[in-house]
Amino acid sequence: MFYIFLAAYAMVFVAELLGDKTLYTVSTLASRYHPATIFGGILLAFMAKMLLAVMVGQAIAELPAGLVTGMTAVTFFIMALAIWLKKPEEQTEESEQPRPWSKAMLISFAAIFFTEWGDMGQITAATLAARYHHLFIIWLAATLAMTTKGTLAIAFGVGLRRYVPQRALKYAALCLCLVMGILSILRISQE
Repeated sequence: MFYIFLAAYAMVFVAELLGDKTLYTVSTLASRYHPATIFGGILLAFMAKMLLAVMVGQAIAELPAGLVTGMTAVTFFIMALAIWLKKPEEQTEESEQPRPWSKAMLISFAAIFFTEWGDMGQITAATLAARYHHLFIIWLAATLAMTTKGTLAIAFGVGLRRYVPQRALKYAALCLCLVMGILSILRISQE
């Protein structure tokens, strides 16, 4: 059973690194919020998404591509709007107060949970679950693979936060969300 765990971890991790937008989403979030709250939100989202992938099996790959892509586009546009409407913080002692953890965790959860359904990592987990019937082991390995990827993205986002001015990060995050939303819409038109 350990080989199934290792195979599932490696396959989901590699599948998720190839052309996946989650890295950008998590890095953007980590450039704005505390890493622990981002980690909590993405961990819950990864757990839920992989549980559904494993439980549903290969049916997740049959979701209408337009629906999946449309949900992804809407989520990115909502994130862009939230970034745009957020007022800039002044560098005072008061702004050094930690942001509410529940808000950052909820934003992180939503940004991951409502995007990229039916992606390669989920299809890989679903296929492995259908093939080997070890649902818990595959779910655990897939969730850990996603969490590893998320942790790397958090580290990158925190590094950005340390070396890039907050205003520049805000506009970069806004542009990134808009571009990813537009790319999602373009994908709908191609299908």
